Amino acid sequence: MQLVRNEQLKLSAAYLNGLAIAFLAVGGIGPLLAFAAQSVSGNDFLSIGIVAFGCVCISGALHFFARLSLEGLKDD
Repeated sequence: MQLVRNEQLKLSAAYLNGLAIAFLAVGGIGPLLAFAAQSVSGNDFLSIGIVAFGCVCISGALHFFARLSLEGLKDD
């Protein structure tokens, strides 16, 4: 029964880590690439930076919680 619980924990951690990657790619890197490609005006740099920074922070938090959830794994 413990094996099933461990696999469920790992699956949940993988899901959270997937969300972290999505936040980083779409919200953190995407806007910066759009700015670099000049598809966004220079006046929006501050707002883009704030959104990108926020998404990077959310990504880090989600990854931290994914790692934290794996501390419940059992050896038995």
